[in-house]
Amino acid sequence: MRAFVHNVLLAIFWMLVTESFTLANFLVGFAIGFLLLFLARSLFDPTSRRYFTLAWRLPWFVAKMLWEIVLSSLQVARAVLSPRMRIRPGIVAYPLEAQSDLEIILLANLITLTPGTLSLDVSSDRRVLYVHGMFVEDPKAVVESIRDNLEKAVLEVTR
Repeated sequence: MRAFVHNVLLAIFWMLVTESFTLANFLVGFAIGFLLLFLARSLFDPTSRRYFTLAWRLPWFVAKMLWEIVLSSLQVARAVLSPRMRIRPGIVAYPLEAQSDLEIILLANLITLTPGTLSLDVSSDRRVLYVHGMFVEDPKAVVESIRDNLEKAVLEVTR
């Protein structure tokens, strides 16, 4: 987190030096500060170095989640607009690999944001997430899909 604070301070310093207090100038200063800090990353402790890996992983995470939402939206739209609604609703018990509150909350919210799925509950021992899905013909396939597409991405960003 220290590296992020340094990056913001460098961006503010950039705005002071250039005497332009706009969002665009702040973003330019932020980018320049990020590059400077990236070049000097060996000076930071290992926990601060995580900032640089997160800066690369986060855009991919957002893009992947948007892609999953688009694909799910198309699947739900096709099911709703077809003459025969071929939905097979069901509830799946998903075994969690996520352990922290942040990981579980992020995964549950991403599942809920994805059309056709809804997070229902987390077991009291926080090892199982109950998920309702519109298309649950094969519960094992649903579990694999959540693990491979959503939870894997969440764990890459949070760990």
